[in-house]
Amino acid sequence: MTSLPFSVSPYPVIRLKPKANALTIRGGAPWVYADELVTDRRARRLEPGSLAVLEDSDREPIAVVTINNESKIICRVMDRDPAAVLDQDWLLARVRRALALREHLYDAPFYRLIHAEADGLPGVIVDRFGDVLVMQPNAAWAETACEGLAAALVEVTGAKTVYKNAAGRARGLEGLDDVSSFLIGNHEGLIEVPMNGATYMADVVEGQKTGLFFDQRDNHAWAAKLHKGGRVLDVFSHVGGFSLAALASGAEAAVAVDGSEAALALAEKGADASGVADKLTTRKGDAFKVMEALASEGELFDVVVADPPAFAPNKQALSNGLTAYSRVGSMAAKLVKPGGYLVLCSCSHAADLTKFRQASLRGVGRAGRQAQIIHTGSAGADHPLHPALAESGYLKAIFLRLD
Repeated sequence: MTSLPFSVSPYPVIRLKPKANALTIRGGAPWVYADELVTDRRARRLEPGSLAVLEDSDREPIAVVTINNESKIICRVMDRDPAAVLDQDWLLARVRRALALREHLYDAPFYRLIHAEADGLPGVIVDRFGDVLVMQPNAAWAETACEGLAAALVEVTGAKTVYKNAAGRARGLEGLDDVSSFLIGNHEGLIEVPMNGATYMADVVEGQKTGLFFDQRDNHAWAAKLHKGGRVLDVFSHVGGFSLAALASGAEAAVAVDGSEAALALAEKGADASGVADKLTTRKGDAFKVMEALASEGELFDVVVADPPAFAPNKQALSNGLTAYSRVGSMAAKLVKPGGYLVLCSCSHAADLTKFRQASLRGVGRAGRQAQIIHTGSAGADHPLHPALAESGYLKAIFLRLD
């Protein structure tokens, strides 16, 4: 096997500044920031995505890293063995390791297959939809190695199609383009995805992100236990994540609210495929305005779920984001029957669980409701946490019972 095209071993050497804490890297931290690295002329000449051996300020090797001078995250740790050679066999081993975990956890091939740093492939996201894989190469090295990555994915999984999704803020931060394409094979139309007894419809080419949010699978199941045959309101529903799971488990009716007509159309198709089309109602519009209208109509639900987009994607947006989460909590709480349940979610990296929970409960309190916290959820096991990377625990869900 030859080395991958982004570099040839032996790799060049780059070095941490004396003030940088090499112990954090040795202890598992996966990133080096631009102000921690000696960016001399040699380092600046390295192409984005190049491999290098990272040394501490005493010239002791630490790891093989990939470097991108155009990113605030200037280095990402690829292998903690400084002597490692990153060739196609190395890629195959990483993909096999990731697949082994998912096949142990799930009976059907529908899951997040690669979860970036947590699976040892920094910046790479791969979601699996049967024989179709959707890859997001959100780091410069992965963009350069797209063909090798796609080949490894197909060899290990037996999938027939790999689609490169180049949308999203993360690629822009790496200086990458937004041009999506099929790397291997082709696919047209929707894909039926079985989860929690329901059938979801994924549009992997035109849909949001990779076409479906596998990260909420466990929270869908938990919320579906709460309705006891009652009515469910699913706000920011996308393709009907919470509402379809609830209907599949016996809810009397569900209302899915979203601003995207295309997403609601997929929710309706999913309801039809699940045999519950007569129980799902959709309402298109701004979620805040729809909740306000439902309250004015005197509507009350046994379970209300609000799963908004990331209101606090970075630290600069944190204050406004927490205000928005509080507002969601207040408006959603007013739509819950006494003794009913409220599920509030956040996918904001910058808002940790404590801050998100505090903001949400402030909103519930302003609505004049008393709450019990009965469960706290996160992403499923196909989204493993990197122990030294708080960002990998982005998803939070709090389950409340309201008086």
